[in-house]
Amino acid sequence: MPEIVLFVIALSVAIAMAMHRSPLWLWAGFIAVITFVVQSGLLHGSFAMPSPGIAGMLAWLPALALGLLSVPALRRAVLVEPLFGVVKGILPKVSDTEQQALDAGTVGFDAELFSGQPDWNKLRAIPAIQLSDEERAFLDGPTEELCAMIDDWNVRFENKLIPDAIWDFVKRHGFLGMLISKEHGGLGFSAQAQSMILGKVASRSPDVSTIVMVPNSLGPGELIEKYGTDEQKHHFLPRLARGEEVPCFSLTGPTSGSDAATMRDIGYVARGVHEGAETLGIRLSWDKRYITLGPEATLVGLAFRLFDPENLLGKGEDVGITVALIPASHQGVNIGRRHLPSGAAFPNGPNWGKDVFIPMDWVIGGEKMVGHGWRMLMECLSAGRAISLPSSSTAGAKAMLRFTTAYARIRKQFALPIAHMEGIEEPLARMVETAYVNEAARAVTAAMVSRGEKPSVISALMKYQTTERMRQSVNDAMDIHGGRAICDGPSNYLQSAYQMVPVGITVEGANILTRTLITFAQGALRAHPYLYAEVQAAQNPDRRAGLAAFDAAFSNHIAFSVSNVAGAFFHNVTGGLFGDAPAKAYGTADWYRQLWRASRSFAVVADLMVATLGGGLKTKQKLTGRMADALSELYLVSCVLKRFEDDGRPEADKVIVDLAAQNGLYRFQQALGGVVDNFPATWARLLMRVVVFPLGRRLKPAPDRLGREAVRLVLEPGDVRDRLTRDIYVSKDVRDPTGILEVTLEKVIAAVPAEKKLEKAIRAGTVRRFHGMDWFQEAADKGVLTADEAEQLREVERLVQKVIAVDHFDPAEVKPNFAMVGHNSRALDNVAAE
Repeated sequence: MPEIVLFVIALSVAIAMAMHRSPLWLWAGFIAVITFVVQSGLLHGSFAMPSPGIAGMLAWLPALALGLLSVPALRRAVLVEPLFGVVKGILPKVSDTEQQALDAGTVGFDAELFSGQPDWNKLRAIPAIQLSDEERAFLDGPTEELCAMIDDWNVRFENKLIPDAIWDFVKRHGFLGMLISKEHGGLGFSAQAQSMILGKVASRSPDVSTIVMVPNSLGPGELIEKYGTDEQKHHFLPRLARGEEVPCFSLTGPTSGSDAATMRDIGYVARGVHEGAETLGIRLSWDKRYITLGPEATLVGLAFRLFDPENLLGKGEDVGITVALIPASHQGVNIGRRHLPSGAAFPNGPNWGKDVFIPMDWVIGGEKMVGHGWRMLMECLSAGRAISLPSSSTAGAKAMLRFTTAYARIRKQFALPIAHMEGIEEPLARMVETAYVNEAARAVTAAMVSRGEKPSVISALMKYQTTERMRQSVNDAMDIHGGRAICDGPSNYLQSAYQMVPVGITVEGANILTRTLITFAQGALRAHPYLYAEVQAAQNPDRRAGLAAFDAAFSNHIAFSVSNVAGAFFHNVTGGLFGDAPAKAYGTADWYRQLWRASRSFAVVADLMVATLGGGLKTKQKLTGRMADALSELYLVSCVLKRFEDDGRPEADKVIVDLAAQNGLYRFQQALGGVVDNFPATWARLLMRVVVFPLGRRLKPAPDRLGREAVRLVLEPGDVRDRLTRDIYVSKDVRDPTGILEVTLEKVIAAVPAEKKLEKAIRAGTVRRFHGMDWFQEAADKGVLTADEAEQLREVERLVQKVIAVDHFDPAEVKPNFAMVGHNSRALDNVAAE
C-alpha cells in the first residue's frame, strides 16, 4: 500500500510539474527525492540506506542526467548540437514560394488553438459586428435596392449575362470600389462591411455578387492600393472605384491550377518600343483561363514568371513571379470567349498573348516590385479568402434556411406540415446549425481582417468549411423541396445556388487542396509556437546563429510538448472538468472547458505528427486533411460561443448553441480519432491513444431532441428566425418567388385556428375536399367556419398553390439555340494546332 500511495503522489506531482513546464533542475530534484525515498526505507517507517549496488546507483542516473542537462552550455554540447544536425534532415524543407506564403499571413487565434491552452480573452477581444453609419446606410440602401432590381431567371437563363442596368447601378454607387480608400475615390469600407454587403447580394443572386466580389477581392484594385506606385494609385484607383475600368486578375492557366507557382507564363526583361520611344520593359507570353470578369475586363492583371537573361535589373536571371497591369486593348492581348462555369451567368473566360511588349512601369509597384508577385498575391489572398467566399457561402446557407423552413411549414403531406416530420426535421436541424455556425465564424473572421490581420490559416479553413457546409445546406434544401426544386423556371429560387455551389468549392484554392495541403500543413508551421522558429534555425546558413536559435526554440518546444501530453491526459481523464473557461461565461462555461480539453489533445497530436513525419508531412494528406477538420471544429465552435455572447446571450438561442457545440466537438473527436487510428508510427499511435482517448471516445452527437427544438424555433416568424438569417435580402413582394414565401408563411400561421376547425370537419366527413368543390363555402354554410375564416383560408389556399407551383414552358421556349452550340472552341483549335 505505501508503494501505491507513493506512485499516485509521484504521478500527480509529475503531471502538475509537466503541465506547468517546470525547469530541468526541478525535475532533477524531484526524481532525486523519489529515488531517495524509495531507497531509504522511509516508505516502511524506517531509515536505513542500503549499500549502493549497481541497480541502486543506476537509479540515480535520471536525476543526474537531468541535473547536468540543466546547465545550458553542457546541454547544448551534449544534446542540442547533435540533434541540430539530425533535425535539419527531418524538418520539412520550406520552398521559396512556401516561405513567401508563410510570411504573407498573420497569426491570430489559430495560434491559441495550436498552443493547447487558448486564451479566451483574446477571442473575446475580437470586436463584435461593427458598421459605421455610412456602411449601415449602404447595406440598407443601395445594397437593398440592387437586390430588388435583380431578376435571377433573366440573369442566369434568359440572357446568361449580367444586364447593363445592373452593371450601371453597381458602378454608379461604388460597389466595385468598396476596398479602395476614400483618398483614391473609393468607399473605403471595412472588411466587415464588405463581407455583409457581398453576402446580402449573394443571397439574391450569386452571379451579381460575383461581379461585385472580384474587384473587391484578389485583384488589381487591392494590389495597386497596397503595392502600387503613386502614379498607378492616382491614375487607376479612381477609375476602378467609379467603374470606368473593369478589372480581372489572371493567375490560373491550363498547367497551373492549384499549383499556381508552377506557371509557365513567362516574361523576359528586354528593350522595346512603346508609344514611339525605346524603353526598358518586358516581353510576355501567357495563356490563362477561368478568369472571372475576363470577357468584360478593360484592365488585365497578369501574374507571370520573370527572367532577366542579361541581368539588366541587377537581380539575377530568375527574378521570380511578377504582377503587371495591362490594358485589355493593348496590342497582342487576346480576350477570349466565355466559359460557362456550371452554366452561371457571371463573365468568365480565357485570355492569352504572345511576345507582347509592356513597359516596366506597368509592373504593379514598378521596377522595385519585380519578383515579389507571389508574396503580394499571398498577402492579398490571406485577407481576401477570409471575406469573399465565406460571405457568399454564409449568405447562401442563411437563404437556404429561410426559404426551406418557410416552404416546409407551408407544404403539407399526410395532413401535416412536412417540417413536422422527423425525416424532414433532421436536414432542417443541419441547416439551422450551418446557418448559425457559418455566420458566427464569418463575423469573427471579418472582424479580424477589419483590424488589420491577414489570417492565412483561418482564411483557408474558412474557405473550405463554409463552402462545404453550404453545399450540404443546398443539397438539404433541394431534398426537402423535392420536385419543386428540380423544375427550373422563374419561380425556382434554389437553382442559382445549386448551380454555383461547385464554383465556390473550386475557386481560390480547390477544397481538396485547401483541406489536405494548406490548412494544417501551413498551420503547423505558422501557428505552432516553436516549430517555425526551429525550421528557420535549421535553415539558417549561419550555423552558429542557427544553433543558438534552435537551442532556445527546441528547449521550449520540449517543455511545451511534455506539458501538453500531461495536460491532455489529465483533462481527458477528468472529462475536461478542470479546463479553463473565461469569466462570466453564463450558460457556456462547460463548452469552453471542453474546447480547452480538445485544444490540448489537438496540440499533442499535431506535435507528434510533425516530430515523426517531418518532411513527409505533405505526403500524408489523409492525416493532414483530418487535422484540418479537427482544427476547423475548434475554431468554429469557439466562434459559436463568441457569437452567443456578442448577440447578448438570447435565451432562445441557447439550444442552437448546444446543438452546434455538441456536434462540433463530436466531429472534432472523429477527425482526431481518424488520425490516431491511421498514424503510421506504432509507438506514436499508442501514445496518442493513451493520452487523447484514455477512457475511449465518449463524445456523442447532439441528441434528436436538440435538433427538434432548434427547428421549431425557426418555423414561424420571430426573433430567432430573423437572427439566424440576418442581413440577407428578404422580399415581401408576392410577385417575387421568395417574397410569396414570406407572405404565405405569415398567413398560414395566422390561419392555424381556423385551419384546425376545417381539418377536424374534413376528417369527420362533415366537409368534403376535392377538386371542383368549394369546401370553404361548404364549411361556412355548415357553421364549421365563420365567413371571415372561410375567406381567410381561401386566401391562404390561393397563396399555397402559388408557393408549391412549378414552371412549365412551350417547347419552343426551351429549344436550344444551335447557333451558339458550336464545336469550334478555342480549346479544340489549340489541340488541333498542336
